[in-house]
Amino acid sequence: MSIIITGDSTIDLSPELKQQYGVQTVPLYVNMGDRSCRDGVDMQPDDIYAYVAETGQLPKTSAPSIQDYIDFFTAMRQDYDEVVHFSLSSELSVSHQNARLAAEEVGGVSVIDSRNLSTGTGLLVLEACDRAMAGMDVEGICREIGELIPKVEASFILNRLDFLAKGGRCSSLLALGANVLKLRPVIMVQDGKMDVGKKYRGAYDKCVEKYVEGQLAGRSDIRGNRIFVTHTKCRPETIAAAKAKVAELQQFDEVLETTAGGTITNHCGEETLGVLFIRK
Repeated sequence: MSIIITGDSTIDLSPELKQQYGVQTVPLYVNMGDRSCRDGVDMQPDDIYAYVAETGQLPKTSAPSIQDYIDFFTAMRQDYDEVVHFSLSSELSVSHQNARLAAEEVGGVSVIDSRNLSTGTGLLVLEACDRAMAGMDVEGICREIGELIPKVEASFILNRLDFLAKGGRCSSLLALGANVLKLRPVIMVQDGKMDVGKKYRGAYDKCVEKYVEGQLAGRSDIRGNRIFVTHTKCRPETIAAAKAKVAELQQFDEVLETTAGGTITNHCGEETLGVLFIRK
């Protein structure tokens, strides 16, 4: 019984990781003016930055259609007996609903609501790949992944709030005040939704180190197999500081660095960084 693990483009795995694990993805759409672009196919995060700089407007994101999923799943079923697909949290997008409807049409497809985004979902995808490669069947994969979903910890620290303001997720006045005061808020994924967590104050690199320490220090409940350091166009020095702090605080078999795709970029803007992992 051959199984392929797939996901929405929002899983934010690097091309190298997708190739290594044989993961295929369905792109969401990023709509810039009258152009509707497929995330990671027709556009890259730099296109979003350029569009915002030129127009002052934020692109809109939209889910793949039911037909998009039908076409994708049908293509996957030509080569595999079963498909296990991970969707962006159903609290954040209709992509999960569309994927489920398409799966009913195609057959042989199990759709998992990750209740997460970015490499929070990517962590689950790799866990599913590990199990598929070990010979576990679809029922077992879905059952064990279901147990892991509430144990994923996904969060990001932002350097700027203007993208959130343009997207209507915070007021322009709040964004201006935060910039003046050098406040760096943390976005937490909780119950499938994005919420504002702790706020740090000061130079961004120092705040990143404090944020990583806040997530990892003194904890014995973190699984040590892998952690993601996922970011949107952060400076190499910022990324290096975050990875050094991770190594100082916890021991992981893998520390995987990835650049977030269009969806996270569109919500959070440049210089956003997160550490994402699974609890025991």
